[in-house]
Amino acid sequence: MVVRAQSKGRAFIGLQVGEHNVRRYFSREIAVIELQLDHLAIQCGLAPEFWDGRPEICDPRLGAWLEAKNFYGKLGEAPMALAMIPSGKNAFRLRPIALPCRPANKQAFFPTGPA
Repeated sequence: MVVRAQSKGRAFIGLQVGEHNVRRYFSREIAVIELQLDHLAIQCGLAPEFWDGRPEICDPRLGAWLEAKNFYGKLGEAPMALAMIPSGKNAFRLRPIALPCRPANKQAFFPTGPA
């Protein structure tokens, strides 16, 4: 599933999961999920608002990981997209989504024939 980094001012505070993803990937019976952040595994609680229109996962360790990854965008850009990949019961791996590379000022190559 695709989620977005969520910030408050210049600091990251967590993830915006989206209501569709909540219905599809999360069971109402769970109160805690595990997130795998590189080599770090953390458990994050799901607030009651997670199920009622505010599908956010907020945790200081998650925010620190997002900041350490330097996921800062330029002002006016959309929040950083991340892949949240199911990896077990109530467990997910979090990975940045690679954006396609755009060549910068690449000149066209026009081969010249023999003179």
